[in-house]
Amino acid sequence: MQITKRLTFTTLVALAVIAIACGSTSGSESVTGAPANDDPPDDPSDQLDPRVLNSDWRTDFSIHSVPLGDFLSGGPRKDGIRSLENPPFISIEEGNESFVDNEPVIAIEINGDARAYPLGILTQHEIANDVIGGVPVAVTFCPLCNSAIVFARELDGVVYEFGVSGVLRNSDLVMFDRQTESWWQQFTGEAIVGELTGSLLDIVASSTVSWADFKETFPDGQVMSTETGFGRIYGFNPYIGYDSNESPFLFRGEPDTRLSPIERVSAVDLNGDAVAYPFSLLEEERVIHDTVGGEEIVVFFQFGTASALDAGQISDGRDVGAVGVFRPVANGQTLTFSPDGDDIIDDQTGSRWNILGRAMDGELAGAQLELVVHADHFWFAWAAFKPDTRIHGR
Repeated sequence: MQITKRLTFTTLVALAVIAIACGSTSGSESVTGAPANDDPPDDPSDQLDPRVLNSDWRTDFSIHSVPLGDFLSGGPRKDGIRSLENPPFISIEEGNESFVDNEPVIAIEINGDARAYPLGILTQHEIANDVIGGVPVAVTFCPLCNSAIVFARELDGVVYEFGVSGVLRNSDLVMFDRQTESWWQQFTGEAIVGELTGSLLDIVASSTVSWADFKETFPDGQVMSTETGFGRIYGFNPYIGYDSNESPFLFRGEPDTRLSPIERVSAVDLNGDAVAYPFSLLEEERVIHDTVGGEEIVVFFQFGTASALDAGQISDGRDVGAVGVFRPVANGQTLTFSPDGDDIIDDQTGSRWNILGRAMDGELAGAQLELVVHADHFWFAWAAFKPDTRIHGR
């Protein structure tokens, strides 16, 4: 019975991925490609699965930093899941007509330009190429790893545009740039196949929070519109129940058994020191002060954000909460924080702080903590790429 349930669920996820691809494809068919190097490698693990080459690739497959056998086809062809380019935005007031308060969004603020990218849209596109505060960025979301990561997409003076390859590695989205068609690992922002192999994109600090949290912090902000030009119905979850399943889709590695594979963690990697904070622990503690890589940080947890990978309608998803990670300094003063009912307050002034690190009431009202780059992912995926991670509280 257990096997039957897992097979059924895996089939459903596969069908969901294909359905998104069919709805997002441009309609053009491409010819199967072949590696640039026609001589088969001696090591079978270094050969591409023919199913990965289901598109006409210009990629130089003779250059790669990981075994080519690591890559699996997720089902769709190149661009089968279509990325967004310079998507339209609307005001908070207009956004209230499309989004419910508990819906998860990726919140980003650069040079005073605050924008929200709803996962109800990104689940079906996975990448949005945009410019925020004058900085070209790629806003990415891999549903299979629950990984929302934002990259600065300018490298050595070139602004790259990214698309969805249809290929997975460790169950994670593999992106490609349209200029050289090099392949990039979404989890790390590193080019791992092709001309740009070894190049690394800078990660832009962001948070996955509720629409209500974003509005409270950035009342003059903007939100990505559902009028993307693709004629899609957004706000639903094609991966129903995925974050309750113990078998990650198309993951062939050995899961790190210190935590359940689909346990949500908020992970921080500073100066080579990687620490994971399980959501189950954060739900109890609400505030954690810690030192990572020699730097002081504080981790906030707050309920009120729905899972994007639970119910069919995302706004009906169970409350999994949201996390913020910050340097605990405001206005030159080092602070300590404590939970106070549903709120988070600092012990020095009693000011109330929200999940995005903004003081909303009290003596420090309006002050902003510096956001630390953190990753709110499924444990199996983070551990696959960062196996030396220590788990806080273990």
